[in-house]
Amino acid sequence: MSVEIKVPVLGESVSEATVASWMKAAGETVAADEPLVELETDKVTLEVPAPAAGVLEQIVAEAGSVVGVDAVLGLIAEGAAASPAADTAPQKAADSAPAKATQAETGSVESGSGNSGPPVTPPVQMPAPVAAAPLSPAVRRLVEEHNLDPAKITASGKDGRLTKADVLAAIDSGTARRMAAPAAAPAAAAPRPRTDDPREERVPMSRLRQVIAQRLKEAQNNAAMLTTFNEVDMGAVMELRAAYKEDFEKNYGVRLGFMGFFVRAVITALREFPAVNAEIHGTDIVYKPFSNIGVAVGTPQGLVVPVLKDAQDLSLAEVEARITTFGQQARDGKLSPSDMAGGSFTISNGGVYGSLMSTPILNPPQSGILGMHKIQKRPMAIGDKVEIRPMMYLALSYDHRIIDGREAVSFLVRIKELIEDPRRLLLGV
Repeated sequence: MSVEIKVPVLGESVSEATVASWMKAAGETVAADEPLVELETDKVTLEVPAPAAGVLEQIVAEAGSVVGVDAVLGLIAEGAAASPAADTAPQKAADSAPAKATQAETGSVESGSGNSGPPVTPPVQMPAPVAAAPLSPAVRRLVEEHNLDPAKITASGKDGRLTKADVLAAIDSGTARRMAAPAAAPAAAAPRPRTDDPREERVPMSRLRQVIAQRLKEAQNNAAMLTTFNEVDMGAVMELRAAYKEDFEKNYGVRLGFMGFFVRAVITALREFPAVNAEIHGTDIVYKPFSNIGVAVGTPQGLVVPVLKDAQDLSLAEVEARITTFGQQARDGKLSPSDMAGGSFTISNGGVYGSLMSTPILNPPQSGILGMHKIQKRPMAIGDKVEIRPMMYLALSYDHRIIDGREAVSFLVRIKELIEDPRRLLLGV
């Protein structure tokens, strides 16, 4: 009996994916729940497991195919075993390789007529195309980061698989070939002709980077985006963190950072100014009684925004623990589409990269995003005296169609009050 391998639910607002690679070839034995095919969406890369044990009977969607949710990727012959021919084919190919190599070394082959003629050079035995073998996530990331053609790199792994060492060796030796830039989509305007300088390097945009660019431009085109600024004295939070960070980590097994305080402050402010947590849908405004806080995380592949679902129900320790987990998953490429779906408000911390001030761009369909920045000591007027205080600029970008200036400014001032006196977070005042 044949069992269909189908595209799983990809997450909110994600309707299609690209087949990145198959980890098995048709005719090979597969185990139930064994990773079988890798899919790429505009947000994450995910593996589809085998729904049953048996033999991969047919690959319906080849690598590079664009597939929708619930589409059939392939078929598994449940309970079947791989045929002997499939098992012995690689060995036969390996056995014949020495003979071909010997012919290549002699530079000639025997002639049936017995007449001596010019040496006949047989075809050179090239490594098996790597495209036919699946790439591991680590190898795929390395190939994509350097924009390499994996089919042009000699593979030393089992069954012709490409290893990380193969890619690094090809990069070091300069033998790795770069992929040609993909043709522009029909809907995109053709770029103006330009003459490349020999010192320049032309690299095609990854699928994730293309989607990020498209979504950011859509946000600018569709929303009446405006940014308001304020500054917050981080002294109280820094003193609180310094006094209790060791006890906090000992009790909860997670480090106490600054992001947890801002998440808690945002939740309180969203409750008081619900328009900042709402979104426009057609001619309606959708208000949300929950706080699903997206926390922007930078990765080598681009910016991703995992979401703390129902953050209003989480303790400070739970917030910090989930942020730590999301950060690690993002760096390892293990975030799932569901991890990044359903956000109602986003926090982006450019301060970790040294940014002093910026105007963050909305994450549609959300109506607000808070930008945190670098903590920098500055002279401040405290009463009638000037003191050196650790200050941070805050930026709130918002959709002016739904949020009035008074609400946006008041929302940001409320966050400032809560951060400058974190006891308010404990008391709820």
